[in-house]
Amino acid sequence: MRKKLIAGNWKMNNNVEESLKLVEALISSKLKEDVDVLICPPFTSLYPVIRELKNSSIKTGAQNVHYEDKGAYTGEVSPLMLKSLGVEYVIIGHSERRQYFGETDLIINKKVKACLRHGLKPILCVGETLDQREAGLEKETVRNQLIKDLDGVTDGSGLVIAYEPVWAIGTGKTATSTQANEMSSYIREVLADIFTAHIAENMKIQYGGSVNASNAKEILDQPHIDGALVGGASLKADEFIKIINY
Repeated sequence: MRKKLIAGNWKMNNNVEESLKLVEALISSKLKEDVDVLICPPFTSLYPVIRELKNSSIKTGAQNVHYEDKGAYTGEVSPLMLKSLGVEYVIIGHSERRQYFGETDLIINKKVKACLRHGLKPILCVGETLDQREAGLEKETVRNQLIKDLDGVTDGSGLVIAYEPVWAIGTGKTATSTQANEMSSYIREVLADIFTAHIAENMKIQYGGSVNASNAKEILDQPHIDGALVGGASLKADEFIKIINY
């Protein structure tokens, strides 16, 4: 049985004070015990959030990473730096990184390998645009992303995959639970081809795309969906808690 992983991606929101206030609300609440909770603050809040969560079961992740360990890469943060802070997970290949910052599958592949090299768990995001879905290319698109992003990765046991249809990110639209489950099932088939059926069966596949308190249960009850990558709704403590306690 795969344990659910519910992650809050705060994106470029919350200063340190706001971050700690949100964390305190989570710590003081009764959260479902059979769910792993993860929060991914901006870099500026990572260290204070990790300190605040020192005695909590809530895990922390980063929203991005560079693929080199150190060097002349102005403005970047290395996997070693994140590891030294106590970060456990890193979101890689989010559609906003692909769209706004020109991240290619080659770059994403390097980042995945860098994380695995240092014992960080990548949350690899894949998903199709609305045009690709309407053209019937959603499976081909996702398969190609997985093959390129995981090229040369020999063990997927430290990986999480997040299926995020690009047309559902921050739009208020969401894939139906059936669509999300079907794609998650297909992703597991592709992972079995890339790794082994045993590894694929034990890998977590999240859904991301306008997840909120009202649709979380229907999505998370699907057999091939092992969690959620939550955006805007994770910025409101009461709503995020409802998602966790679905």
